[in-house]
Amino acid sequence: MGQDSLEPGGFTDLLLEDGHDNTTDIEEDTDHNYYTSRTYGPFESTSRDLWVNIDQMEKDKVKIHGILSNTHRQAARVNLSFDFPFYGHFLREITVATGGFIYTGEVVHRMLTATQYIAPLMANFDPSVSRNSTVRYFDNGTALVVQWDHVHLQDNYSLGSFTFQATLLNDGRIIFGYKEIPVSVTQISSANHPVKVGLSDAFVVVHRIQQIPNVRRRTIYEYHRVELQMSKITNLSAVEMIPLPTCLQFNSCGPCVTAQIGFNCSWCNKLQRCSSGFDRHRQDWVDSGCPEESKDKICEKNIGTTEILPHTTTAMQPTTTKFRVLTTTRGSTASHLPTSLPTEDDTKIALHLKDNGASTDDSAAEKKGGTLHAGLIVGILILVLIVAAAILVTAYMYHHPTSAASLFFIERRPSRWPAMKFRRGSGHPAYAEVEPVGEKEGFIVSEQC
Repeated sequence: MGQDSLEPGGFTDLLLEDGHDNTTDIEEDTDHNYYTSRTYGPFESTSRDLWVNIDQMEKDKVKIHGILSNTHRQAARVNLSFDFPFYGHFLREITVATGGFIYTGEVVHRMLTATQYIAPLMANFDPSVSRNSTVRYFDNGTALVVQWDHVHLQDNYSLGSFTFQATLLNDGRIIFGYKEIPVSVTQISSANHPVKVGLSDAFVVVHRIQQIPNVRRRTIYEYHRVELQMSKITNLSAVEMIPLPTCLQFNSCGPCVTAQIGFNCSWCNKLQRCSSGFDRHRQDWVDSGCPEESKDKICEKNIGTTEILPHTTTAMQPTTTKFRVLTTTRGSTASHLPTSLPTEDDTKIALHLKDNGASTDDSAAEKKGGTLHAGLIVGILILVLIVAAAILVTAYMYHHPTSAASLFFIERRPSRWPAMKFRRGSGHPAYAEVEPVGEKEGFIVSEQC
C-alpha cells in the first residue's frame, strides 16, 4: 500500500488543540510510566469531541481497505505521512489488523496479538460475516484515524455490531473512541482470540544458532504494557493517552545524564544515544558495550547549564522494568526474561543487568581482582569439556536417531516446553499479512519467527 500524500486539515478541533476543558471530570492514571491515560465517560462532552466523524471527511481521502473489510485474521501495512512517536520511537509504518488493533512492530510474524500493539478493542472480529462491516482509515498529515465499522465477533454474531476507532497524532497522543459497544467488554470471550484494550511494546533480539548455519533465532521481549480497564469501555466513551518523556528524546550527553523523568537515562558515546537500556535498540545497546560505558555518568565535556532542558525535569521515581518473554531461547525452559542478551549458550553465561544495563557483578569482581584467575581458568576448562561433550552427544544422536538417548531428547524437545512460540498450529490466533500487488491486493502469509 503506497504512502498517502494528504493535506492537513479536515479534522475536528481534536487534531489542532493541545488541551481540553479542565472542568471535565476525568479519570487519570499515571502508573503507565510511558503514558498517562485519561478515560472519559459517555456523558462527558470531551468524549464526543474526541470522536472523529470520518463520514464528514473528504470521500477521496478516506481509504476503505477492501481485503480487510472482507476477511478474517488479516493484517495490512499502512504508510504514515508523518512521524508518529510510539514509546519514544518514531514510526512511519503501521499494520492494521481485522481484530480491532494496530501492530507497530517491524518484524511481522503470525502472532501479532502478543505484543507491540495499539488496541482500542482487540477481539475475534470478523468483517467478512456482514456486508456492513468495513475497516477504513484517514490520514491528513498530522493524524491517522483507523475505524472498525459495524464489525461482529466471529464466535458470537448475535451480540451485535461494534464501531470504534483509534487516532494516532503526530505529537504522540493516542485516542480510542467508542461509538457502538453492544455488550460489556468483560463479557467478550477470549477462547479463540485475546481480548485486550491498551498498548504494548517490545524489543527483538536476534542471535545465531551455532548448530544450524545461516539460521537466526528471534526472541521478542515485551518490556512494557498499558492495560486499560475494560469495564470503562462503553458506548460513546473515549480514552486519551498522553506520552511521557523518555530517554530517547535526548540527543546529547548533558541533558541525558541529568534528566529526571522517571527513567535511569545513560549516555552511550559509541552510539551517540541516550537510553535506559530497555527499548527497541536493546541489542545494539548491549552489543556496543553501552552498559559498561554508562556506569560512569560523566560526560567528556563539562555539562553546561544551557544544555539542560527544564521541561523534562519532572521529578519521578525511577521505574522498575518488568518483562514477559514471548519466545524461548535454546537451553532455557523458563518463560522469564534472562538478565542478559541470549548468547550461544545462554545457560552458561549469565550477566545480571540492572534496569540501566549496568552489571551487578562487576563491583564484586573488581574487589576480588586476581584471586579469581585460577577459578576462571578452571571454569573455562569445565566449559570447554561440557561443550565438547555436548557436540559428541549431538553427533551420536544425529547418526543414531533411534537410540534411547535420541528418543529421550525428542520427547523433551523445545516444542513441548510451556512457552509462547510463533509456530503454526500453536492454538494462538495466526494473522496473515496482506501486501499490495500492482493495482490489486493479494494475500501473503508472513514467515514464522
